[in-house]
Amino acid sequence: MSRGRRRGRVSALEGGGEEDARPAAGAPVQSRQQPGAAAEQILLRGIFEIGRGSCDVVLSKRALRWRPILPERPAGFSNRPKSLKVLLNPQSHKKEATQLYCKKVEPLLKLAGIKTDVTITEYEGHAVSLLKECELQGFDGVVCVGGDGFASEVAHALLLRAQKNAGMETDCLLTPARAQLPLGVIPAGSTNVLAHSLHGIPHVVTATLHIIMGQVQPVDVCTFSTTGKLLRFGFSAMFGFGGRTLALAEKYRWMSPSQRRDFAVLTALAKLRPEDCEISFLPFNNSQDLQERRVQGSTKSGYNDQWHVIQGQFLNVSIMAIPCLCSVAPRGLAPNTRLNNGSMALIIARNTSRPEFIKHLKRYASVKNQFNFPFVETYTVEEVKLHPRNNTNEHNPEKEDEPHEPFTENSFPWNIDGDLMEVPSEVHVRLHPGLISLYGGSMEEMNDSKATCNCL
Repeated sequence: MSRGRRRGRVSALEGGGEEDARPAAGAPVQSRQQPGAAAEQILLRGIFEIGRGSCDVVLSKRALRWRPILPERPAGFSNRPKSLKVLLNPQSHKKEATQLYCKKVEPLLKLAGIKTDVTITEYEGHAVSLLKECELQGFDGVVCVGGDGFASEVAHALLLRAQKNAGMETDCLLTPARAQLPLGVIPAGSTNVLAHSLHGIPHVVTATLHIIMGQVQPVDVCTFSTTGKLLRFGFSAMFGFGGRTLALAEKYRWMSPSQRRDFAVLTALAKLRPEDCEISFLPFNNSQDLQERRVQGSTKSGYNDQWHVIQGQFLNVSIMAIPCLCSVAPRGLAPNTRLNNGSMALIIARNTSRPEFIKHLKRYASVKNQFNFPFVETYTVEEVKLHPRNNTNEHNPEKEDEPHEPFTENSFPWNIDGDLMEVPSEVHVRLHPGLISLYGGSMEEMNDSKATCNCL
């Protein structure tokens, strides 16, 4: 569509208008007709400036009609960042993150007039140590270029810094301080779950444009703690099959990402065994009174919530505060949760046969309900405690102590946002609504068919 100023007499009526005139500019477009002109043949259509506003102008054989385009500017456009701190993980995916940033991201940021300060991380945990001490006062936001593990590390670092600035201890975080700067996620990893969940697509240019336009939204974050001490901030976690698969993949990082993933999944399935656990959880309570008290920092003891306890043999346990969209799960690993609805999805796969469990996993790649199995249970929760009990392999007397095993029989690996963490004791997971802001538009707004225009 073309855009130009009108010539001749065209009234800028608020509700649209009609005039026996031709537009000075315009190009043939698809015959998408406006209400009231369904039976008319559209000759030309374009975006014109009428008065001080932009209008959708349609010329048919009978009349010229127009209506204002709302919003006039993209949401959040007036809050565009002017300076960004960029952290880049050169080891992400096929070590292509640096090249991707230089070719696709940096030119767009320069065109938008955004100043950048780029640091290429040199080791695991470098982003945490850097963001603890570096001066961020002159920046409007932080951008990370890498995979899910790196994005989670940077988010963790920003939240740790927020606790430090607020003078808060991290041993017991009932109401953590919010991150003070928004985080932009440029997907440069193997799965890019966070970026995919945020934008609906793991596309580098899309993520960059959201940063340039300054669109931000609050996102829920979990705290993972054990024996009263914070392990880390994160968005999702898997225990059991998901944790052991990652543990295998980490041992074979010399393989390509796709080969490593397939090898780890097949090996974990071949050695599939359940974990003996006790899981306690608080169901999600969406009452307004409870939500208000939570925002005010009240403790849980006044809510009269009751913990639910389940015990048994579990093949996999997933705890997710975001939908976790990815190429192998286009609907998401947790399709019933959102980025900021104040709850987590608890998905439990009880012990079953290997063929039945594989059917459950295959469902993630289709549009069918992956939870429609008798051994799968789903809950919407606010808190979860997972206590692994001593595993004596009574259900599987054959010991599997092959030398290539990256963990011992009694180890308890967790997959937290793509990072491996072994915790032999109880892990307590709490949800904290809107704890960090990420650059990106709301998926609900993007899917709203009533929106007239939300583009440049």
